[in-house]
Amino acid sequence: MFKFISSFFKGHERTVKAKKNIIVSFGIKGVSIIIGFLMIRITLHYLDKTTYGVWLTLTSFISWFSFFEIGLGNGLKNRLAEALAKKQYKLAKIYVSTTYAILFIISSIIGIIFFIFNSFLDWTIILNTDKSLMNELSLVSLIVFGSFLFNFVLKLISTVLVADQRPAVGNTFGPVGNLISLILIYVLTLTTDGSLFYLAWILSVVPVLVLLSATIYFYNSDYKKIAPSIKWVNFKYAGDLFNLGLKFFVIQISTLIMFQSSNFIIAHFFGPAEVTPFQIAYKLFSVLLMIFSIVVSPFWAAYTEAWTLKDVKWIKNSTKTLFRVWLGLVALGIFLFIISDTFFELWLSKKEMESIHISYKLKLSLLFYFLLFTFGGIYNMFINGVGKLAVQMYSLLIGAILFIPMSIFFIQYLGWGIESVVIASIIANFYSPLIAPIQYRKIILNKAHGIWNK
Repeated sequence: MFKFISSFFKGHERTVKAKKNIIVSFGIKGVSIIIGFLMIRITLHYLDKTTYGVWLTLTSFISWFSFFEIGLGNGLKNRLAEALAKKQYKLAKIYVSTTYAILFIISSIIGIIFFIFNSFLDWTIILNTDKSLMNELSLVSLIVFGSFLFNFVLKLISTVLVADQRPAVGNTFGPVGNLISLILIYVLTLTTDGSLFYLAWILSVVPVLVLLSATIYFYNSDYKKIAPSIKWVNFKYAGDLFNLGLKFFVIQISTLIMFQSSNFIIAHFFGPAEVTPFQIAYKLFSVLLMIFSIVVSPFWAAYTEAWTLKDVKWIKNSTKTLFRVWLGLVALGIFLFIISDTFFELWLSKKEMESIHISYKLKLSLLFYFLLFTFGGIYNMFINGVGKLAVQMYSLLIGAILFIPMSIFFIQYLGWGIESVVIASIIANFYSPLIAPIQYRKIILNKAHGIWNK
């Protein structure tokens, strides 16, 4: 065992970094899942079901404002990884300082607008809840949104860590904040009656304090050379960050349309009850994506560094390794498909299973969807890392436009069931399995010209 572990952590420095991050990330993900389940249980115990639903709806609504980041985090990730690879620390400091400045300006403008309009908003109407909560919800929304704006800027420390090929460290901040919040909420259950106001303070402020502590620590130690400073803000570099960031932004929005609109389509054509079997089946097969995401995430910045240093051999070897990982996911996916009915029976109660029907077609289409999506992810990670995003952006934009009409066509004119949205997703996401491998090969062989190289 010792020899196996020793040999596992041998090889290229970049590869060893990736392996360490993958292993730690699996551990962090496991802890995060446990904390998440406990958080739901304790919070439900502290609040009643309705108030907890109000909290979830409010935070979900406010989280949509995160799109005002317009992809700057991903833009910084690429540019910073390139600068660090070349040891251009002054350039890195300019990129970091300028990104912080831009996000601070954006968050300030959004904050001023929100705080002005919040006094005129009736959250009880927006959230469809009791009028007696009007004043409390107004205060809670200010707490939640104010903390969100701080997070909006402070979360850049995670981007810096990912750009330096340390995603596992960057991913610890969320679970640490949740663990502290979990302890404090438990204390609340012992000392106070259920209060949305107290809960908002804990769940909003604790993550900010964790990120603020991490920001102060890392910029005074590991990243002192590139720590943000007003003196180093240079908006001449903003155009480069915006150009790359906007492409990532369009990709994120297009993907969101395909992922988030499925529930609405199913609810509209089949009724809200049919969303439940879709989500249950989706939850099972999304395990494939979760595992793949943990394995592949360290390679983004690693590919950026390798491409900057023209280490094509390492890129090819890493892509082959990720392909072998994907073959393992194929085997796992087939296994999940075979045991799915047994798993659902163990997961859900007998009474719930009597009212829920998860069809063979839905399970099969979800299996194909996740396998095709992760296959494309092998090549997408490299393409994202080198910032050649034009083909991906236009392809996903076309897919997002076609997704809803295709879903409706399959349902109304072909008479298919809820698997229609999954099949439409497979077709709309044609870029990943079909075009991404072609673009990867063109770039690697230096045959990418025109839009393929933008």
